[in-house]
Amino acid sequence: MGSQILKLSPLSGSKILIPSKSFTPASKLLRGLSYFSKKSHLSISKSLCKCQLRSFSSAPVNLTISGRGFGGFLHQRKSRVSTVAMAAPGSVQKSEEEWRVILSPEQYNILRQKGTEYPGTGEYDKFYEEGVYNCAGCGTPLYKSTTKFNSGCGWPAFYEGLPGAINRSPDPDGMRVEITCGACGGHLGHVFKGEGFPTPTNERHCVNSISLKFAPANP
Repeated sequence: MGSQILKLSPLSGSKILIPSKSFTPASKLLRGLSYFSKKSHLSISKSLCKCQLRSFSSAPVNLTISGRGFGGFLHQRKSRVSTVAMAAPGSVQKSEEEWRVILSPEQYNILRQKGTEYPGTGEYDKFYEEGVYNCAGCGTPLYKSTTKFNSGCGWPAFYEGLPGAINRSPDPDGMRVEITCGACGGHLGHVFKGEGFPTPTNERHCVNSISLKFAPANP
């Protein structure tokens, strides 16, 4: 049986093999890719005409992904992906007394009591070095520096967090959407959509600098 090959750019070693006599619908294939991305910490960008695998590192990835009929299956043949270690959601559990000991008064006010630092005063507001921003409370990686942008709002702005790292919940008044660390529940700030910034997601994660701890890529 012949096969059609759909290449995944920009990784030249990645491809999808699709048997030509039982073509897998695009929706099924993309759902399979989404499942694979969760297992291997890859980000998938998709459009009507192309699929793209994007790793969170520059390490090469060699994949063979086959689709059969409507179900399809996924097989990772040789994967060498360097990913940022993620903590399980809700995995950091401490009492408020423990948090008071671990955190500084400023950190406790923002991370545990949902305070807000004054605009333009944060350490990372106009900070653009390469690395990863971790939760200041538990150390869980939250944002890559490549997703940070200058919004002019007075707080660090990111257009997306690392997969599974950020939780969202509406404020009690329903006016805004709060973002918290997925591991420890520490308050980060709020997320805003549709503001027109030229970013891939059209979102702005407005984050308190005190909630973050930067880890340089080359310490």
